[in-house]
Amino acid sequence: MDLGLTGRVAMVAAASKGLGKACALALAQEGCRVSICSRDAETLAIAGAEISTFGEVKEVVADVASPQSLENWYQKTVEQFGQVDILVTNTGGPPVSRFLQLSDEQWLAGVESTLMNVVRLSRLVIPSMQQRKWGRIIHLTSLVAKQPIDELTISSTLRAGLSGLTKTMANQLGPDGITVNAVLMGQILTDRQSAIADVRVKEQGISYEEHFRRLAAEIPLRRLGEPREVGEVVAFLASERASYLTGVSLPVDGGLIRGTM
Repeated sequence: MDLGLTGRVAMVAAASKGLGKACALALAQEGCRVSICSRDAETLAIAGAEISTFGEVKEVVADVASPQSLENWYQKTVEQFGQVDILVTNTGGPPVSRFLQLSDEQWLAGVESTLMNVVRLSRLVIPSMQQRKWGRIIHLTSLVAKQPIDELTISSTLRAGLSGLTKTMANQLGPDGITVNAVLMGQILTDRQSAIADVRVKEQGISYEEHFRRLAAEIPLRRLGEPREVGEVVAFLASERASYLTGVSLPVDGGLIRGTM
């Protein structure tokens, strides 16, 4: 299937590894010119080299929690590639802690790193999308938006808010030919899984092997997902083939979310 993405310009946040990198790779493989950012220049360069085997790539060192960094990344992208057609927002998760263990400072840092970067990046790309009457905005988020997890208190709160933001953005931007969707990741094999495992094995007094065995047993497909499987869904949502799909918070979770809505 031709996704109709050849020559499109995509910005993918926090794309030096994990889910962001998988999305950038999938978009590059479909013909996009891809701009990626990360705080870590070394891992960013390694990711850029891998992505460049499929197409043009721009690497910019940026902290998604910094408005100035995001503005700089956007400007450098436009200078090299032209106006942005596709935005994939993405961040690392807030602290892995239960409610009473969290300070005001951690809550505020979570808002900055998980919510405000999405708001700021979207504001940067939307005006030119409106002028051209075409755009795709895709928020990488989590199943905790629909099925909260005790150890992910801040994330569960803010990801639910991102689903609300996704819907309101879709409502407001639809007349301009811009679709806005969110991808709710399930248990995907990333560094984030290791951080959660560290908490669970300590609390429950089990081994890492037992933790991951139990985790897989809860998933109808009986395995954790691979970043590639998320990236390919994102590429579809960014494509011409998904032109009538907007305002959706789409689980990519192997069936883990139990609710029907």
